[in-house]
Amino acid sequence: MSAHATAHATPVLAAPAHQRPHGGRQRIGSFLPGLVLAGALAFAAIELGRIGWLQANGISALTLAIVLGMFAGNTVYPRVAAASAIGVTFSKQNLLRLGIILYGLRLTFQDIGHVGITGVVIDATVLCSTFALSWFVGTCVFGLDRKTAMLIGAGSSICGAAAVMAAEPVVRGRAEQVTVAVSTVVVFGTLAIFLYPVLYHLNAQHHLIAMSPSAYGIFAGSTIHEVAQVVAAGRAISDEAANTAVIAKMVRVMMLAPFLVVLSAYLSRSKDPSDGHAHGAQGQTAEKPGRIVIPWFALGFVAVAGLNSLALLPKPLVSAVIDIDTVMLAMAMAALGLTTHISAIRNAGIKPLALAALLFAWLIGGGIAINAGVTALFA
Repeated sequence: MSAHATAHATPVLAAPAHQRPHGGRQRIGSFLPGLVLAGALAFAAIELGRIGWLQANGISALTLAIVLGMFAGNTVYPRVAAASAIGVTFSKQNLLRLGIILYGLRLTFQDIGHVGITGVVIDATVLCSTFALSWFVGTCVFGLDRKTAMLIGAGSSICGAAAVMAAEPVVRGRAEQVTVAVSTVVVFGTLAIFLYPVLYHLNAQHHLIAMSPSAYGIFAGSTIHEVAQVVAAGRAISDEAANTAVIAKMVRVMMLAPFLVVLSAYLSRSKDPSDGHAHGAQGQTAEKPGRIVIPWFALGFVAVAGLNSLALLPKPLVSAVIDIDTVMLAMAMAALGLTTHISAIRNAGIKPLALAALLFAWLIGGGIAINAGVTALFA
């Protein structure tokens, strides 16, 4: 009996101590190929994003990163996927969460004061109505799975691709579902850059509704998808419109954290019928009804925004960390693109695009009505 136990214990006792660090180096080394690949794509996207024409049209580095990632993912990546998968997955998950946390350095709680209670209520109403519309129409009318409908709704109602990526860990969406949602943000957010200024000038000519440059800024900031797209649409009118639009947009971005907490609380008490693992052995305890999954990265996002609000950090440090954060988010987007197959998006069909088009129409028509109604209520 003791000889048998000794036989099993001997390999462990005899293992050379230097093998443990070597194993650690191997583990770290396994991340490098994927990190290098995602980093290279992110660097290329950031450099391309500096091109004046792309900046003027609201095409950000994050958008370019997922495009480059999808191109590489459907051409060269399959040949190196075996060696790169660990680092790519790390970029898509861990770097994403850290990137969302550091995204809080872009805002302060003082931003809320610049748009007042009117701007806050407008943002909240647009967010809730757009997400609810996406969920209901997406599942009940277009027959989409719940995760795709929620991801498209998050992107349209809050802050575009960043919101889709932030909602993914809570929703537990697949790569192709996330990419479809991001794609709709790119399509209709880019369209908004050109359409919103046209609508403003048409309204100025025909005097349909009262809209000052400042009011236009709140309207654009509360309804356009991406921050970069908001900046482009605002600058097309005036500096005043652009500044107000960015502040309104930042307040909307700040609502991302409470939105994720509420969504997580709801999803913890319900099951997605389209989720094949809902009743399977692979279901995690965190998904059981009654267990709230706290998206800690969202709370970290609020904490960082609060720290930034105190103005204790040196501006050069904040600027440097924001640059690092952009790299991490771009790496996450590139990694998402690498793991997305064009065939999966093609199989999704026209319905996600139709849902996004409906939400875009709501953001314009409903957004104008919400802006006018709330402004009149608090006048």
